[in-house]
Amino acid sequence: MLALGALLPGIGQASGPLRIGYSDWPGWVAWQVAIEKGWFKEAGVDVAFQWFDYSASLDAFSAGKIDAVTMSNGDALVTGAGGARSVLVMLTDYSDGNDMVVARPGIKRMQDLKGQKVGVEIGLLEHLLLLNGLKKAGMQEGDVTLVNAKTNELPQVLAAGDVAAVVAWQPVSGQAMKGLPGARPIYTSADEPGLIYDALAVNPASLSARRADWGKVVKVWDRVVAYIADPATAADAVRVMSARVGISPAAFAPLLKGTRLLTLQENKPRFVKQEGFGSLYGSSRIADRFNVANAVYAKPQDVDSYIDASLLPR
Repeated sequence: MLALGALLPGIGQASGPLRIGYSDWPGWVAWQVAIEKGWFKEAGVDVAFQWFDYSASLDAFSAGKIDAVTMSNGDALVTGAGGARSVLVMLTDYSDGNDMVVARPGIKRMQDLKGQKVGVEIGLLEHLLLLNGLKKAGMQEGDVTLVNAKTNELPQVLAAGDVAAVVAWQPVSGQAMKGLPGARPIYTSADEPGLIYDALAVNPASLSARRADWGKVVKVWDRVVAYIADPATAADAVRVMSARVGISPAAFAPLLKGTRLLTLQENKPRFVKQEGFGSLYGSSRIADRFNVANAVYAKPQDVDSYIDASLLPR
């Protein structure tokens, strides 16, 4: 069976720009540095980055309007189960604190949530983050009452006093804390590195037709990470990224700190097949089991078929 996109116009074309959808997450906004500095042209590859809201980027990828998209490993499985298969060729980062359980004043640890209501968009990765936090605290999902709400509505849900905590990613989690003075995170993605990996996901037909070009795109990433990490250029990098999302550099910098950017060498051990969150395979298998258990899709995915480390340095 042909992958979705193999029959759609433009996907897998031998020439023209590689169309890449990206959106407002620090590990993906980082590509803006390479765009502004002209590094793709220097690398000899024609690319056209297209800016979207996150969900709209997934829709565009599913419709075959772009060749690749930046998305989490869990969402790659969701879009793939819906027919829009992708291959994760590199990781940009893992969430290192930006995804969090934010509790109202007086709630100091996960155990304090027992018997309480927690606001979360059921079925998303934040739901998985909550379950992981409960498990580490010796609890289970049945120890709390889930209140299903759209992620962008959760700051209002917390401020209204309807729940003891909400689960959201930045900037929504930050808005929840601003909206209720004294609210604070009691569990974050920094407590489980690798629970949420973020990646460049490529349509299989495009990867097959343009493998050399995709290899050039991947190699540019190390230049981006180095520019952001170098004290001599870090401020300029933050300037570029913050301008892309329309906030001040001072407001953007803390969001970047909650994102662990990964060099290509740091990618390699995460592309080793093993269980647990330290591996992209293990993390994705956990996400797959979660998705099936919560009826996000019906049948388990072949996780291995979503992952290709061949473009990473040897």
